[in-house]
Amino acid sequence: MDIFDTWQGLGERYKNLHIGLGNFDGLHLGHQHLISELVNKAGKEGGVPGVFTFYPHPMKVLNPEGAPPMLLNQQAKQKMIAGMGVEVLLLVPFTPEFASLDPDLFIAEVLCRELKTCSVCIGYNYTFGRGGKGNPETLIKAGRDYGFEVNVIPPVTIEGTPVSSTLIRGLLADGEVVEARKYLGYCPFLDGEVVPGEMRGRTLGFPTANIDLENDILVPANGVYAVKVRVDGDNYLGVANIGVKPTFHGEGLRRNLEVHLLDFYGDLYGKKIKVYFTGRLREEKRFSSPGELVEQIRIDISKARIQSQQ
Repeated sequence: MDIFDTWQGLGERYKNLHIGLGNFDGLHLGHQHLISELVNKAGKEGGVPGVFTFYPHPMKVLNPEGAPPMLLNQQAKQKMIAGMGVEVLLLVPFTPEFASLDPDLFIAEVLCRELKTCSVCIGYNYTFGRGGKGNPETLIKAGRDYGFEVNVIPPVTIEGTPVSSTLIRGLLADGEVVEARKYLGYCPFLDGEVVPGEMRGRTLGFPTANIDLENDILVPANGVYAVKVRVDGDNYLGVANIGVKPTFHGEGLRRNLEVHLLDFYGDLYGKKIKVYFTGRLREEKRFSSPGELVEQIRIDISKARIQSQQ
């Protein structure tokens, strides 16, 4: 997959471009369906499937205080899009200037003149252009005028509930990782580099890997989770804690993610690992003593092993 941050000249470089438009945060089942339709359409017509998206999230520019945390970082997002068969990713910086672009001008100058778009694939609630004034109807009308097709994808529903990034964020914020997986279509995960911690887990007999997390990525609710951890291409069961370690620190500290890998013997410092959240075991709590905490950790590990076999 080729990645660009500008649309200039791409219509000359890639003939017969079919473009999917959207933010695609989380690449949930709705996004996956849209991209699948896009790739199939391009394949049938001997064209090139491309995705046009933005970074950062538009709300980071339009309303920074109200901007939602992201479900995926850019590296993971790009890798997943490539795995869906997309050949061209247009990752455009979202700026105030771009936000002020008139919808009709975006269609005429970007989609038609620069990209020479053959077809556009969008979600049913897609908006674009200054003030979000552009919508599916805008594109359908323009398609008739300029000669490109528009495929509007209806909502994907699970048990009657439309799949959306907002819904998934709410589930993860409540620690509902199993429910979130239903709408994502994959196990929610976080990845990052293992950094030195307080070494407290090691002194308790349960060494943990402390993960350096990106600031704008959504972290599930505080608590203890059963996880699967990918390290250097290998998978391990584990128990993860998200929170502030109240037994030792009380409240008010920065949240962190630490993971105890089961049956792992080695040094993780400096390694990039990926932590998949397979289930929530319990809330984070304050224990009266380190000994009481150790007993609970043993219970958590036992539950994580049992859960992995279900």
